[in-house]
Amino acid sequence: MLLCGTFDTQNITSSQSVAIETTMKIPRIKGIIERRILINYQIDKGVLENYLPKPFSPKLVNGKGIAGICLIRLKEIRPKGLPKHIGISSENGAHRIAVQWTENGELKEGVYIPRRDTSSKLNALAGGTIFPGVHHLAEFTVDEKDGAYKVGFISDDHTSLSITAKETTHWNTESVFDDLQCVSDFFEDGAVGYSPDKTDFDGLELKAYNWIVSLLEVEHVQSSFFEDERIFPKGSVKFDNALLMKDIEHEWIGLKKIKAASTLL
Repeated sequence: MLLCGTFDTQNITSSQSVAIETTMKIPRIKGIIERRILINYQIDKGVLENYLPKPFSPKLVNGKGIAGICLIRLKEIRPKGLPKHIGISSENGAHRIAVQWTENGELKEGVYIPRRDTSSKLNALAGGTIFPGVHHLAEFTVDEKDGAYKVGFISDDHTSLSITAKETTHWNTESVFDDLQCVSDFFEDGAVGYSPDKTDFDGLELKAYNWIVSLLEVEHVQSSFFEDERIFPKGSVKFDNALLMKDIEHEWIGLKKIKAASTLL
C-alpha cells in the first residue's frame, strides 16, 4: 500500500482483543458487481468511538474517521461451484464505518456495517444465514446513463438515501486522502466487513478478481442515517469523496464470527 497522508493507528488494549467462534455459517458466494458506488464521509473521531461496539475502534486518516454507504448492484450471485444462470440479481445498500481491532494479538482492519438494505426478498429472508447480518427490505430507484447516476432507496423502516452524481477525473482537494490511488488502497485493504447479529458479528470478505476504481462528482447526496443528529451531532460529518466500480467479478467469503466484547466478561 502506498503511503498516503497519515493513517493513524489507535491504541487498542489487550482487553479489546476478540474471541473467534469456530462456527462459520455463511457459504462462499460468487458473482458480478455490476455497479458499486462508494459514498464516503469524514466523521469526528470521538463520535465514532462513542457509536462503535467493542472490539471495534475507528480507523483514522489524518485524524478523521471514515464512514459511508456502499450502493451495489449484484448479478449472477450464487454459491460457488453452481452455474451462473441460476444466480440472482439485486440492488443493495450497506452503511459502513472503517474500523480496526485486535485479533490473536494482530491488528486487523476492515469495516463495521451497522445496517444493510436490499431490493431482494430472498436477501432479506436469508440475512444471517446465506448473507451476513439483518437485511432491511427496501425500494430502490435507479437511473443510469451516459456516465450519470441517480440512485436511491427507502427501506421498510423509512431509512432513506439518494445520490446524484456523474463520472469525473476531478479530485476533491478537501478530501483527507491525498488522491484517488490512496483512497482506492484504503478500501481495497479494508475488504473485510462485520455486521451485528444478536450478541455476535457476522464476517464477510470481498475477494475482487479485478479492483478498478474511478471518481464520481456528486451533485446531491442525502442520507437519513448520517444526517441523524442523535447519532452524529451537527458539524461532525462532512462529505469527502465518491467512487465508482463496474463489472467486478468477485467472491464473498464467509468468516468466523467475532463475539461481542460484552459477552466475554
